[in-house]
Amino acid sequence: MKILIIEDEKELSDSISKYLSTEQFTCEAAYDFNSAMDKIHLNEYSCIILDLTLPNGNGLDLLKELKTMEKADGVLIVSARNSLDDKITGLNTGADDYLAKPFHLPELGARVSAIIRRKSFGGHNHIKVGELSLNLDEKSLKSNKDTIALTRKEYELLLYLLSNKNRVITKEAVAEHLWGDDIDMADSYDFIYSHIKNLRKKMMSAGCPDYIKAIYGMGYKFIIPNE
Repeated sequence: MKILIIEDEKELSDSISKYLSTEQFTCEAAYDFNSAMDKIHLNEYSCIILDLTLPNGNGLDLLKELKTMEKADGVLIVSARNSLDDKITGLNTGADDYLAKPFHLPELGARVSAIIRRKSFGGHNHIKVGELSLNLDEKSLKSNKDTIALTRKEYELLLYLLSNKNRVITKEAVAEHLWGDDIDMADSYDFIYSHIKNLRKKMMSAGCPDYIKAIYGMGYKFIIPNE
């Protein structure tokens, strides 16, 4: 799951990114209003961590732009402006949650995970899809009673496909979601095929149907029978 951290305090932004990376999130950063605006127009995120006070602009204007664009990205406001008016304004403008600075990183991580559960999985911690059972808290996958061991990228890939089930996802979207800004260093998308192949092989070896279909010339689709 890809997270955008919009925070002008670079040290805090780096700390958030480092912590969330240990929680199997892919993080991107924007340190001012203009770069943040560019990123929300170019990409989609599972959650955006948004500071209200930014160089060259106001975080609330970014939030309004997201809603004008009808984007589904979750938004967690983090701000030292801990007034009731700021909190109400942010939530009424469309933010999903509000966390006042200073905060503990585990609480931030828990709130980000809760937003993603609400947005993508109806608030559930356990996702049941056919023979598969995914535990979001433990970051574990089972087929019936057998555990399927996944690498970090395979787990992130499965979450992304499940959150977009029965929709075609392009290779470019998969690459951008899983690798974020680091995708610029890739020479091709062959590594995506490898991750898809390994994930399919592991699920099918555990007795699952072939849920992941390649759509020629377009990308991939996680197809759930009878849905």
